[in-house]
Amino acid sequence: MQDNEAKLQNHIRQYLDFDKRLFFIFFCLISFLLLFMKKTLVESEIAAFEMLEMRGEMGLFKLLNALEYLSIPLVYLWKFTILAFIIWVGSFMFGYKVTYTKCWQIVMIAESVFFIPELLTTLYYILIPSDPSYWDIKAFYPLSLMNLVNYELVDPRYHYVLKRLNVFEIVYWFALIYGLHWTAKKRLDTAYAIVFSSYVLVFFLWLAFYAIVYK
Repeated sequence: MQDNEAKLQNHIRQYLDFDKRLFFIFFCLISFLLLFMKKTLVESEIAAFEMLEMRGEMGLFKLLNALEYLSIPLVYLWKFTILAFIIWVGSFMFGYKVTYTKCWQIVMIAESVFFIPELLTTLYYILIPSDPSYWDIKAFYPLSLMNLVNYELVDPRYHYVLKRLNVFEIVYWFALIYGLHWTAKKRLDTAYAIVFSSYVLVFFLWLAFYAIVYK
């Protein structure tokens, strides 16, 4: 049984042994494509944007959209750098040596989980007949706590918090755990301890901080 697990881990490490820079470029391209689909097929179809176009106020929105596209690699570079540092510190606290580069790779691969809700959001508004407002789209997040409540009755400070508490976030935790287990060669119980005492803890602290300082 242990031999089979060791072989599986070796195969996984071989598959994950790729050029990290090329993967990052591919990651950004997928993110760009998903954002383009959402804005083109969903947001641009709502009545609010049609009214802005009639008023000649679409120029500002097009500029903001362009900046959002251009910021994709910078945002992910910043995000991966911070999260990798958190995981690296968590490993250090338990006395385990995991290189920062390896932590960066694990975070980048695990982040791919969040492509799924972005795609589901676009498909939801394309396939299901509805007439959503701009704020309906902004408040929607698949399999999140936000979808269990009427966002119009919830204090805006909790919108982001409720959206971040979703099934895909939990899947992301396990992606980090098994990333440490497989690629960094850490025992599974050790990987659980590292991720929950570092990333998961910081995640909930961040949500609490956001809800407190939101204005």
